[in-house]
Amino acid sequence: MRDCFEIRDGDAGGRIGQLTVPRAGVTVETPALLPVVNPNLQTISPARLESEFGAEILITNSYIIRQTDRLREQALDVGLHELLDFDGAIMTDSGSFQLAEYGEIEVTTEEIIQFQLDIGSDIGTPVDIPTPPDVSREQAEEELEITQTALADAEAIDTGEMLVNAPVQGSTYSDLRERAGSHAEATDLDVFPVGAVVPLMNAYRYDDMVDVVAGAKRGLGADCPVHLFGAGHPMMFALAVAMGCDLFDSAAYALYARDGRYLTVRGTEHLEELDYFPCSCPVCAEHDPADVRGFDEDTQERLLAEHNLHVTFEEIRRIKQAIRSGNLLELVETRARGHPAMLDGYRALLEHAEQLEREDPVSKGSFFYLSNESARRPEVLRHHERLDRFDLSGDVLLTQGGTPKEHDFDAVWRVVPPLGPFPRALSETYPLTAEVPERFDDDAYLAAADGVSRLAEANPEVSVTLAHDDWPDAALDALPERVHRENLVRSHYADSDSADGETGQ
Repeated sequence: MRDCFEIRDGDAGGRIGQLTVPRAGVTVETPALLPVVNPNLQTISPARLESEFGAEILITNSYIIRQTDRLREQALDVGLHELLDFDGAIMTDSGSFQLAEYGEIEVTTEEIIQFQLDIGSDIGTPVDIPTPPDVSREQAEEELEITQTALADAEAIDTGEMLVNAPVQGSTYSDLRERAGSHAEATDLDVFPVGAVVPLMNAYRYDDMVDVVAGAKRGLGADCPVHLFGAGHPMMFALAVAMGCDLFDSAAYALYARDGRYLTVRGTEHLEELDYFPCSCPVCAEHDPADVRGFDEDTQERLLAEHNLHVTFEEIRRIKQAIRSGNLLELVETRARGHPAMLDGYRALLEHAEQLEREDPVSKGSFFYLSNESARRPEVLRHHERLDRFDLSGDVLLTQGGTPKEHDFDAVWRVVPPLGPFPRALSETYPLTAEVPERFDDDAYLAAADGVSRLAEANPEVSVTLAHDDWPDAALDALPERVHRENLVRSHYADSDSADGETGQ
């Protein structure tokens, strides 16, 4: 285990952790938001970020400080914490963003790491190459090699108690991201930012973002704290946390406010188009949109930035509670219904269900079936894999109804879409206590049919009968031919013992 990071709770790929930042003398609970502070333009002061919004950690740009005479001299004289008036942990970027924007910067990894150390940064960053999406594989590999050299340069420096980031690059090539993650984990560095994802998020390519993170996570160890660089919009936090991201830095609160934009967990609204504020934060409780539009530009920007921070920190707290309650994926699914691109992201996440299943707790709160996507969740996959372990003999009835009053079966199991079959003795265990709707979609039936097929294939000598509640043809056609079908709507199996007639609802 990495000494600086301890996982305390988890759900899907998400986790509540503790990131110990020894140079700052603080421990940051993750998932955590790092507000971005521009040392030249502070929309909201770091002291207020700490006292009013509860920020435990923030991020600023050491390259800007180094290149600005006044800031450089002050930072070297009094230190970064005094300069920003912030008692929590401070992470510093290296200028890699400027490198991506302008093509070159006047600093090396050795120089910027030493400068970050000299000004009192708590978490430093080397000069990596943030390779943008969709470049040629040759470019991605060449720039990844440069980034890995930067990690080696940073690793060679004695940074004392200052933690150091090990950025994970690789463009949109999942295998390169995995390779980069494995390389970064093998270093002695401490925090692992997944870089160059801002262009994906700006283009609403949340499905590609998920694939990038999934690749990086396959390379990184479970004890690696993962930072999603530049991820500042609250609507995508739950999705990113479910993939295993622990830290987020947000300049969005200030940048969007400067442009008159109002953040929500469903997307972004323009102040000029709002008649009502759908929020109860202090700003929205005290003002309506017309009030805010009536203020001067500076006041309007400040109030919007305050709201944007409130809604962003609120979402982080909501995600933590969802992890603790075991319903993070229900929250992700709710957020996915807010925007088509978020739905693409959620569907992409479920394509990595096998990867998530390895981290997902085996027991937690209720499983809620909320849409056809729920049929692909890690819990369903895990249950189907467990069906391979059951050793059956004779004749077995799998039924959506109760146990028939008179029967000659050697065993009678329940069937509940999307999970499929399970012994009645396990009915009160997770996720078999699932809350499911009265009206199933085809994906739920198909998932249940997959479970029936797994059980039948694992026990080829057993005679299997499925008593179903009028399943669609697609689900019935997916079953092995040797599984007998009985439709409960028209079958004698519908005449069951009412005392044993659980339906899984």
